[in-house]
Amino acid sequence: MRLNRRQILQQAGAGFGAIGLRSLLAADGVLKSTNPLAPRAPHFAPKAKSVIFLFMYGGPSHVDLFDPKPELARWHGKPIPVWKKEDAFMGGKTKNVAMQSCYRFAKHGQSGIEMAETFPNLARHADDLCVIRSMHAESNNHGPAIFQMNTGFIQPGRPSMGSWVTYGLGSESENLPAFVVLLDHQGAPVNGALNWSNGFMPAAYQGVPFRSSGEPIAYLTPPKNVSSSQQRARLDLLRQWNTEYAEANPAETALAARINAYELAFRMQMSASECTDLSREPESVRKMYGLDNKVTAHFGRNCLLARRLVDRGVRFVQVYSGGNEGPKAWDAHDDLKKNHDLHCAETDGPIAALLDDLKISGMLDSTLVVWGGEFGRSPVAENGKGRDHHPKGFTMWMAGGGIKGGQVYGATDEFGYAAVENKVSVPDLHATMLHQLGLDHEQLTYRFTGRDYRLTDVSGEVVKALLS
Repeated sequence: MRLNRRQILQQAGAGFGAIGLRSLLAADGVLKSTNPLAPRAPHFAPKAKSVIFLFMYGGPSHVDLFDPKPELARWHGKPIPVWKKEDAFMGGKTKNVAMQSCYRFAKHGQSGIEMAETFPNLARHADDLCVIRSMHAESNNHGPAIFQMNTGFIQPGRPSMGSWVTYGLGSESENLPAFVVLLDHQGAPVNGALNWSNGFMPAAYQGVPFRSSGEPIAYLTPPKNVSSSQQRARLDLLRQWNTEYAEANPAETALAARINAYELAFRMQMSASECTDLSREPESVRKMYGLDNKVTAHFGRNCLLARRLVDRGVRFVQVYSGGNEGPKAWDAHDDLKKNHDLHCAETDGPIAALLDDLKISGMLDSTLVVWGGEFGRSPVAENGKGRDHHPKGFTMWMAGGGIKGGQVYGATDEFGYAAVENKVSVPDLHATMLHQLGLDHEQLTYRFTGRDYRLTDVSGEVVKALLS
């Protein structure tokens, strides 16, 4: 096995070898204590500084919310010509029988964007929204599909988008994580923590879930019998030991991240608790987000917390609606109306409040808000009144962060079956989001196992028509 010069000097151990090693490391900058979350310059001037991704886990139905299809009413109860049996995820329950929407649609704003009656509050923001009706993905199974929407790949093990953003830009906050995940109170989505994983990147870039009640992060608060000065002294000693070990063992690059993680955790003990203390907000603001309403309280709390996080320099916040699986998520197999009535009621007011709040504070211009799930739902019926998984055509929307609002981009066919006009893939969406943050998706690479990896892999184009 051939050794490089650094490895040869490492094995020398002492004397000339140790002297040479330290000289070499100093020249390479390895001995410097590096912070993996230090702010880094973008590739070009960004339009947005942060992202709030409102993730409707389970698959919201595009043909019932943002993509009205009169043809489904005309073909209701009849087979539609574009349907293929292999498209069904629930093969024994989903039949080629068109199912009309159970909701009325209306045009809103000066742009006249059509939206379902289930979003009366969000409809006020029609002119802020860029509605993408031509999304398409690769899998009709929750696990692979949510992996793709989060990491760009249907297989596990890749860094999530929040990790890529943190890796590319670092953090503007010294006292909070750069990438925060806010979960539904009924549980995490399928795949759990792999959805916000750092993958093959250093652990410093993984998402940090904040709890819905109590202390925001588990074990963040020190024991009552340990004072702040005692804890500071312990961390100083631990840092000294770790630094000495890192200098003697430069190959263990994870140590720098570990040192900074200890320091960040210490600073978060005060900052995280202050950030999550929503009692500091005026009563009018808490009411605006629906914290006084049992239906909207949890998602409203997370939307308000997301605004407070980006206001404090957090780069990427992912807010999940829909917990665990089945009816708890937007997974409307059995009864679409019952499912979407509930989840739209939970989220409509809080999302509108978030957009209102960001506009009032002047933050919407620098905050990219994204709404969507891992796929849409089928235009044909499952069990008579439900809809199956459907990735061939679905809707997402974006607002703020340099996005051109008041427009609908792309289209599905007359049945909402497949994207047919100005199609947007998941890599295209990711490339566009990175672009708004000042990152060129082709230049944002991470070397692993001898290859330069990208969030968008070997595809993806910035959808320039979406940009203001």
